[in-house]
Amino acid sequence: MAAGLRFDGRVVLVTGAGGGLGRAYALAFAERGASVVVNDLGGDFKGYGKSSSAADKVVNEIRAKGGKAVPNYDSVEDGEKLVKSALEAFGRIDIVINNAGILRDRSFVRISDEDWDIIHRIHLRGSFLVTRAAWNHMKNQKFGRIIMTSSAAGIYGNFGQANYSAAKLGLLGLSNTIAIEGRKYNIHCNTIAPTAGSRLTQTVMPQDLIDAFKPEYVAPLVLWLCHESCMENGSLFEVGAGWIGKLRWERSLGAIVRGKDQPMTPEAVRDKWEKVCDFDNASKPRSIQESISVLNDALSQIESQGSISMNSTSSGSVASSSVNTTNVVGRQLTTKVYTYTHLEPILYALGVGMSTKDPDHLKFLFEGSEEFCCLPTFGVIPAQTSMFDGIPSLPGLNIDLAKMLHGEQYLELYKPLPTSGQLTSVSTIADILDKGSGAVLLIDVNTYCGNDLVCYNQFSLFFVGAGGFGGKRTSEKAKVTVNPPKRPPDAILSDVTTADQAALYRLSGDWNPLHVDPSFAALGGFQKPILHGLCTFGFAARNVLKRFANNDVTRFKAIKVRFAKPVIPGQTLQTEMWKEGDRIHFQTKVKETGDIAIAGGYVDITSAIDKPFDREPLKTAGLQSDLVFEEIGRRVKEIGNELVKKVNAVFQWDITKDGKTAMQWTIDLKNGSGAVYQGPAKSSADTTFTLSDQDFMDVVQQKTNPQKAFFSGKLKVKGNIMLSQKLETILKDYAKL
Repeated sequence: MAAGLRFDGRVVLVTGAGGGLGRAYALAFAERGASVVVNDLGGDFKGYGKSSSAADKVVNEIRAKGGKAVPNYDSVEDGEKLVKSALEAFGRIDIVINNAGILRDRSFVRISDEDWDIIHRIHLRGSFLVTRAAWNHMKNQKFGRIIMTSSAAGIYGNFGQANYSAAKLGLLGLSNTIAIEGRKYNIHCNTIAPTAGSRLTQTVMPQDLIDAFKPEYVAPLVLWLCHESCMENGSLFEVGAGWIGKLRWERSLGAIVRGKDQPMTPEAVRDKWEKVCDFDNASKPRSIQESISVLNDALSQIESQGSISMNSTSSGSVASSSVNTTNVVGRQLTTKVYTYTHLEPILYALGVGMSTKDPDHLKFLFEGSEEFCCLPTFGVIPAQTSMFDGIPSLPGLNIDLAKMLHGEQYLELYKPLPTSGQLTSVSTIADILDKGSGAVLLIDVNTYCGNDLVCYNQFSLFFVGAGGFGGKRTSEKAKVTVNPPKRPPDAILSDVTTADQAALYRLSGDWNPLHVDPSFAALGGFQKPILHGLCTFGFAARNVLKRFANNDVTRFKAIKVRFAKPVIPGQTLQTEMWKEGDRIHFQTKVKETGDIAIAGGYVDITSAIDKPFDREPLKTAGLQSDLVFEEIGRRVKEIGNELVKKVNAVFQWDITKDGKTAMQWTIDLKNGSGAVYQGPAKSSADTTFTLSDQDFMDVVQQKTNPQKAFFSGKLKVKGNIMLSQKLETILKDYAKL
């Protein structure tokens, strides 16, 4: 074996290491720097007798080569003692190889209770006890590698080995569950079914095969699976003679054998038997969630359509066929009006990880901030509310929203999003693609504020099981992702998500229980609820905005991403960014696993000197406030000198309507004899007020107290807030309509 994989500093416990496979494992680990506990009871292959010579011999071999090893002579039924030997000799335990075993081969009817029990005690219970003794030590150090030893007899059965077969397949079930429970602690558990010459195989293999199947042809697999760089977990491998193969379960698509409100009969089973046993287009379930998901599909089909046989897709849902895409593409789904106050943008900002701990975030979290604004990616929120009505009823497509995966997202902004008001979103099917195992819908959503187009979204949605209708696989209408440059990133920012991140983000309107309900997440094949892809999207976008646009939302033009892997709330998001002109490439990784959660992402920004949104406010006719400012202007002309001496300040008013600036007025009571005019202050304003036309009228007519308007977020003040007290007197005394 070539040098490369080392185990320096690791402590390995190998049970049954006095000969055969166990000896080969112990020697190989020691050769590569590991400290080894060589366990062997020293009995014969049937479990009779006891001796220290077998373990001592292997320990001496290791030490003679300069390695580190200690013997242990206990039975695996004393698992705590084995692990104690490792802790006393080397201070830790990193790797457990459950290899010890015996045989009591007899035909089924001749197996005694003793023969049955001792096989299970040594193979199955012994592996459980040794692993349990090591578990907490591995958990505390956040590292562990465990190997369970199964057998072809356990996988396929073998005459005369019913007791042995049952125990060996039991080890596979134990290993699979340990792999699931240990994953979050970096404890990996895999199972091997080796074929090698040993004391146990002498009874079932001829001598020439025993000589050919050397234990040294198995050990390299075990070492690789136990190395810290190997991420394999919960897998089963057959190995021998220099060959390795990975096994997995395969399941026929099966058939539904009852109709709605009808009994299930043996005759119906008989009539569908060929379909039940047909492995064409078989699925390959990898988890209990995937295993039971087909039952939920079957129940849905029975309830909705009666007795229907399973289809040829891997998901078990009803396949689409003969779809006329011309009846789908271009179809408008729905028009939705999204009404909101300052609360929703703030809640969204919190949902994507913003915090008052960062002073730069205050403009997105406090409605009273002089720079209060929406994060650009808030633009996905009103858009997503308009998508789903009408999708399940698309002609010819058998679409199940429960089997929808969000594949990609594109967002383009045409002007900054209003911090409150009404936005109208119109969603349209841009294209439909056939990916075989599913269908991809490209949905374009245009969002308007009044008659002005504010932003455009393109959602790429993958519907499992809706493919196979013979459609095209690509579309020129799709916004495409772009791989980042092949160089180290220019900037990396990390964010630790909270355990409640998904629970918080869903309050922005994505109520899918997949993100909060463990039982629902399990049905989707996830061990726990996952974070919304668009939440990760928001984290990444705000990092780009901060690092490359100084949190200036007017410079944010567009963003595109592909959702690659799920994120679990509590994990750390690491956004890697590359600047190429006005395009910022990025990808987001899960720091704990190294998985790429967002791939091929980019944000297009504009330069600080070329902002697309810098323009005069829209002039809207019919504002009530215009009459007030005109009246104030007339009074200022009459007694302006007096007011300038009394006030000595310039006030700017940004009057909004439907969430956007409709008019600006300036009251200059600092220069000359005073003036009132439309537009922004010609010199810098001492105080700038922002509020809607109606709220302005309510303040002027004393229907609303200015202080209450400020604290409720209706009135925003920038600059010297104390000067507003002087202006209140002017409005009260001189603005009689």
